[in-house]
Amino acid sequence: MLTTILPKADFFLVILLWSIKFTITAGDGSSQELLIKNITQILDLLLKDYDNSQHPNHRAERPTIIKTNMLIRSMGPISEFDMDFSMDCYFRQHWNDPRLRFRGPVENLSLNIKMLEKIWRPDTYFHNGKNSYVHTITLPNKLLRLSKDGDILYSMRLTIKAKCPMCLKNFPMDTQSCPLIIGSYAYTTKQIRYEWHGEAAVSYAQGIGLALSQFDLISSPYKNLSLNRMEGEFSVLQVNFNLVRFAGYFLIQIYVPCILIVVLSFVGFFINREATSDRVGLGVTSILTLSTISLDTRTDLPKVHYATALDWFLVMSFGFVMATLLEFASVHYFTKVGSGERGEAFGEEEEWEEPTENRSSDWTRPQKNPNVNCSIVYNDHRHFGWRSPVEIFDTPSKSMESKETQTEKKMSCFSQFLRCVVADETFRRERQKAAAGERSTNSVSKIDKISRVLFPLSFFFLNCFYWGMYSYLHDTCELKNHPQPSFRSP
Repeated sequence: MLTTILPKADFFLVILLWSIKFTITAGDGSSQELLIKNITQILDLLLKDYDNSQHPNHRAERPTIIKTNMLIRSMGPISEFDMDFSMDCYFRQHWNDPRLRFRGPVENLSLNIKMLEKIWRPDTYFHNGKNSYVHTITLPNKLLRLSKDGDILYSMRLTIKAKCPMCLKNFPMDTQSCPLIIGSYAYTTKQIRYEWHGEAAVSYAQGIGLALSQFDLISSPYKNLSLNRMEGEFSVLQVNFNLVRFAGYFLIQIYVPCILIVVLSFVGFFINREATSDRVGLGVTSILTLSTISLDTRTDLPKVHYATALDWFLVMSFGFVMATLLEFASVHYFTKVGSGERGEAFGEEEEWEEPTENRSSDWTRPQKNPNVNCSIVYNDHRHFGWRSPVEIFDTPSKSMESKETQTEKKMSCFSQFLRCVVADETFRRERQKAAAGERSTNSVSKIDKISRVLFPLSFFFLNCFYWGMYSYLHDTCELKNHPQPSFRSP
């Protein structure tokens, strides 16, 4: 039936187009009106008995080729929290419909978008799209053009919002690859097939909105693919937007403040150990400041199950600040005497030596002579004792003191360290007693002296290791360059 209608349609088209040519040569206003009228008649004749529910090559049993290209006007925003990206582009599709061929001097016809409802068009959609729409100001931004050999150009301006699965293990020194997957919703590869059109199928408008605040768009590779679903094999197109993150914002807002806070906590090693409130206040303030920075950095990031590079740096900073507090706690517990007043320290000494009832009868308490100057003896292991330049003790007391001194000298540094670890209360009180006898209220602890060198060097080398590792380490979460096989139709 259709084969008998087509020759008649071609016959009428030839007559109409010859009449169009005749009216164009006339060149008056009435001829222009006749031309418009004849074009309308051509379209009506082309759409007569046209079935827009079938793709153009359904009778030939071969797929219709949909050639696609994109011109990207702008990109962004790119959200790590929602893991998506947006872009504004011109989306163009080309295909051939032999049912819409005509002959004559007119090469192309620009048609109203109302014609879209009367002809067949592909049911193209974005597999990973979230919220895409066509611009409608001031009218729907669509273009439909028909050539005499049946080629159709269908173009529209879209804002596309699509999912972008991100791997944030190297954040903020990471690279991301955001895919855009295009395909048909209902037609399999036996009915239509998508292809990228031209060598520059994905191009960019020059100087219009392509500057991203946190990313640098380095490339956009694209390919033709096939996707197997439950309904069959589907033709899809994929383009990957490869992005490299700028780390400057995070260096200024997070890394540099954290480094300065950690260095500031090291100042406590140069403060006298008697200034308890100053050193504790410095450490607590540093921890609270780091906590505030840490909370601010997580507000724009998703709750992922792994630690990012920024998280590891914050943990390292927290560790050093906490270590400074623990260092002062050890100094305060084992070496600090008290508030620095001699009377307080000697009160503890007298309390420690209170039980005297069971002493031997030949032991006599040494009497303090105001005319005798006493000096403090300091041995290698920080054990102290009172000794007069003149013999002021009896023989039993003298021998007892010498035995004590020999015992103290035999105590090694390792033994003292073990006593500190197990929190030996007796050893602690002996150290306090010795420090009180030395009157070393403003002395510097040996732990502080070591920490002044050990902590800054450790922090420096850990920073070198951190920046070296993340500068040369490649992303461990590489995105696949093909559609995921888990796609299923709803």
